[in-house]
Amino acid sequence: MKTRLQTSLGQQLVLTPQLQQAIKLLQMSTTELELEIAQAVESNPLLDWAESNDGPAANEGSDGNDSEAPSERVDNGDDWAPAELDWSAAGSGGSFDDDDDTGSAAERVAETETLADHLLWQLHLSHLSARDRSIGATLIDALDEDGYLREPLATIAETLLPAIHADEDEILAVLHRIQRFDPVGVAARTLGECLQLQLDVLVGDTPGLALARQIAAGPLERLPRSGVAGLAHELKLPLAEVETAVALLRSLDPRPGTQIAPLSQDTYVVPDVVVWRQNGVWRAALAGHAGPKVVIHRGYEQLIRRCGEADAGYLRAQLQEARWLLKGLQQRGETLLRVVRSLILQQAGFLEFGEQALRPLTLREIAAELGLHESTVSRAIARKHVRTPRGTLPLRAFFASGIDTEGGGEASSTAIQAMIRRLIDDENPRKPLSDAKLADLLKSSGIPVARRTVAKYREAMNISASHERVRIA
Repeated sequence: MKTRLQTSLGQQLVLTPQLQQAIKLLQMSTTELELEIAQAVESNPLLDWAESNDGPAANEGSDGNDSEAPSERVDNGDDWAPAELDWSAAGSGGSFDDDDDTGSAAERVAETETLADHLLWQLHLSHLSARDRSIGATLIDALDEDGYLREPLATIAETLLPAIHADEDEILAVLHRIQRFDPVGVAARTLGECLQLQLDVLVGDTPGLALARQIAAGPLERLPRSGVAGLAHELKLPLAEVETAVALLRSLDPRPGTQIAPLSQDTYVVPDVVVWRQNGVWRAALAGHAGPKVVIHRGYEQLIRRCGEADAGYLRAQLQEARWLLKGLQQRGETLLRVVRSLILQQAGFLEFGEQALRPLTLREIAAELGLHESTVSRAIARKHVRTPRGTLPLRAFFASGIDTEGGGEASSTAIQAMIRRLIDDENPRKPLSDAKLADLLKSSGIPVARRTVAKYREAMNISASHERVRIA
């Protein structure tokens, strides 16, 4: 029994940092990933740049999908493919200009995304009523930078007045929905609740999981004073069993909100994936720079067999970390490609015809299709960009909330905004369309949208009201 517990503890200590690193790599933008790899090579003697790469600036390489990656421009009617997937000619910006890249310069600058932006985006993709979304937006606005809700629910209820009269139970129900967003553990009210939320997404056979939940729900606050031995004595449990649970708790993130740190304003977009159409079929491949550019340094690896025990122990630890990094990079690329391929299958109309053909799509749908957790999909698309015939786009652009149409289907909010923009572009400049008239025109097209909704979408697109758009031709 003791040996099995010690083995489980050893496995947990090995697997948990590996899982943490995989999650960290998946959520990184390409720019952050480049820096992470460079720092790893500098600090770990068992890592070395691949022979085809001279360092961080070299962007050649492959994701293992060379058979699909286009090596030359495809001239097949209206098919489109980038001239090449070698991004080394792009310079530090990681983007190259050619006739097919219709994106503006602004598209090549990373958007600044805060924790609130990240959560609000998930909120608007959730199947919640307008009332619940208003409550959710108020809750998100009350979170601190670590992702905790420090305000009591009674204060949130007062903040909602006079527009919404909600009791604490109703607010708590919406809070529980937000607590399922990415990053896992966000919107917790205490450290114990934060850790419990993260424990809830672990597989059931994780060593020490049940006891870790028990500790997080109760004696967690006494742990710094009593220590692991004192906690084991208090719970009347074997020390090894408590150590396993505490090790699991210590592997979690007590400040999940800091995972979403805004990028600096001058950070350039480096597309992670290239999407092209060949013989009428949409395809995707990792951009050249997105594949692993580092390898195990074979010289140091062979040295392990010849050096002393102390040096060998150090090199073995560095070798393990190097292998974790390479595996994490591989998993990152595989997960990203799976998500993008699912997206282009779901949103082929968007790639073909533009925003007006964007269908409603949520994180939950993609997660269910791929057998992943919603938070994994959210991390995979966070601050990631894809190069398409329509320019360089954030992966978030492929998602949209929906509105029921009179025909029994759904229209995405993005598609409706595109329709409103087109109607305003075609309006009589001497007699611009009012929000009410725009709502009537949309209704005649089978999309019942209220005037207030039209006004909200118009303002989101920075389009002035009708009386401010009057022009004398």
